[in-house]
Amino acid sequence: MRIVAVDETVACATSPRPMRGLKVSSADWHAELKSAVRDPAQLLTALDLPDSLLPAARAAAKAFPLFAPGGYIGRMTPGRLDDPLLRQVLPLGEELDEVPGFAADAVGDAAATKSAGLIQKYQSRALLITTGACAVHCRYCFRRHFPYSTAPKSVDDWEPALDLIRADDSLDEVLLSGGDPLTLVDTTLAELAERLAAIPHLKRLRIHTRLPIIIPARVTSELLAWLCGTRLTPLVVIHANHAQEIDDNVANSLARLVDAGVPLLNQSVLLRGVNDSTTALVDLSRRLTDLRVMPYYLHQLDRVAGAAHFEVPISRGLQLIAEMRTQLPGYAVPRYVQEIAGEAHKRVLA
Repeated sequence: MRIVAVDETVACATSPRPMRGLKVSSADWHAELKSAVRDPAQLLTALDLPDSLLPAARAAAKAFPLFAPGGYIGRMTPGRLDDPLLRQVLPLGEELDEVPGFAADAVGDAAATKSAGLIQKYQSRALLITTGACAVHCRYCFRRHFPYSTAPKSVDDWEPALDLIRADDSLDEVLLSGGDPLTLVDTTLAELAERLAAIPHLKRLRIHTRLPIIIPARVTSELLAWLCGTRLTPLVVIHANHAQEIDDNVANSLARLVDAGVPLLNQSVLLRGVNDSTTALVDLSRRLTDLRVMPYYLHQLDRVAGAAHFEVPISRGLQLIAEMRTQLPGYAVPRYVQEIAGEAHKRVLA
């Protein structure tokens, strides 16, 4: 596959819209990843937060490292410990508490693994763990304990997984996940997309990513070239939990994807202290729909060890969805779902 230069126009064949003419270099997003904050002391200093938080933050970061790019930190309000973006990335002492019912593999990934990096839980679709790298370390991450060292490290290493996909003609969709697949370089992703497109029974390629939210410069023409460059129908599922995450730069990155004809869906996680209010969820849905992004899922928290302090009772989630329906059109209300290990589909709560 030819990766076009950053100033060329790219559009999916299904879209009549031209791509907006923003030029973005791949060096920009690489630089943001490399310069991300990894030291809790640096994060606290940048946001004028008290040093008394540091011992617990460092202890929690030993178990699951801090990783937060500067652009994302820049959307936080200094001096506010309850900032909804800060709460998603600041390591806290509560993460070290052992809470009954919270486990390392909360969603049954191990039992659903068919080969290294290949997970299949549901009929007709399979998921590839493309990398363990992310643009941000979300403290509630359901894969924070995942054994990423066992996942393939190169496109050729994917061949055993691809062989299983080739052999199963009941599959018509492959999801690229991780980690975050868009932390990989576009040449690698283009080659993987080509190999998937060569499998006749596949119809769709779905990307699950937080990069357009965390580092909007990641949406380059090179990305759009391979995403729109095969016969597979592309879909991108982004992950925003709060409207404060979506500034003008993020809005522009999402517009580039939509203008290129890529359907965009958003999934959120219901998080205590982040978005567990009607106002927060309504504001997020309105912001998304204004940007032509469909609110898709609101997930009940996966009960992963280290994230118990984020859990919101399902009864409260049901109340929030009911209140959202009184303020929003139906298309702007996400489905409230819960993943139960071993079940044939996500459980729809509302």
